[in-house]
Amino acid sequence: MTARGDDAGPAPEGAGGRRGEEPAPPFEMIVVGSVNADLVIRVDRRPMPGETVIGSDLATYPGGKGANQAVAAARLGARVALLGRVGSDGNGEFLRKALSGDGVDLDRLTDTPGPSGVAVITVGADGDNSIIVSPGVNARLSEDDIAAAADLLASARVVSLQLESPLATVVAAARTAARVVFNLSPPAAVPDELLAVCDPLVVNEHEAALLLGGPGEPEQQARALLALGPRSAVLTLGADGAVVAEPGTVTAVPSPRVEAVDTTGAGDAFTGALAWRLARGDGLADATAFAVRVGAASVRAPGAQSSYPYPEDLEGL
Repeated sequence: MTARGDDAGPAPEGAGGRRGEEPAPPFEMIVVGSVNADLVIRVDRRPMPGETVIGSDLATYPGGKGANQAVAAARLGARVALLGRVGSDGNGEFLRKALSGDGVDLDRLTDTPGPSGVAVITVGADGDNSIIVSPGVNARLSEDDIAAAADLLASARVVSLQLESPLATVVAAARTAARVVFNLSPPAAVPDELLAVCDPLVVNEHEAALLLGGPGEPEQQARALLALGPRSAVLTLGADGAVVAEPGTVTAVPSPRVEAVDTTGAGDAFTGALAWRLARGDGLADATAFAVRVGAASVRAPGAQSSYPYPEDLEGL
């Protein structure tokens, strides 16, 4: 993979092939999204406002919703490219090296002057996490970046999107994609135009409650999400699996039971696996059943990308 700066010319189009080489087959999926360094501290309990608590040693992992989804898919065997930005600080090279090591194509990952994105994460005794994100140069991923990669995006079977990138950039990417998998995380108001092309819209219970104005029974919530306009919807339920809503049908998908060590990045593992299996031609319920197993496998070890499974790790789940 070649490091490229803001002043570098556009990478060769055509789904991963380089000039003078045999054209590579199209990418199965392209992820447009964030690349962050995850700074993780484990705590027995989280501090109240104005309080200080003592935590574990600081651990730094590669993360970011976009990067996480790309790595999750790549480890399972996907041909996947990532369109995003890393900064000129020390984290930039760390993050690029981690992605390259997992086989993610980085021709559209741009080195950008400024700080890389950072997520400050506390993990409690129960494995649940709380996260604050500083976007850094992720905030500079632009509509121009999307326009420069429009042919590449259009060639992929699935484009996976999240909201750690500017909303206008996400909407522009959605306009170019043959099929959009959109994870509405972090939750925010989005235009109807974006919801209308989601196939599926992927949200957890908290994000669904924000969209729908309050909590509810999962199957009822899934139907209500579909009524907002997406072509399909997936409501993730953590240890309880997921609910799939398509026109005329709602399907509950259970999760295998595992001991949760750290849930950081589990939703991204789920979405990356889901997008890949949809790109391979699975129906939505089947793809969700596979993705639930991947999400469950990912909570059995610390960190986000560091916990993501290879195909052999799914045996027995």
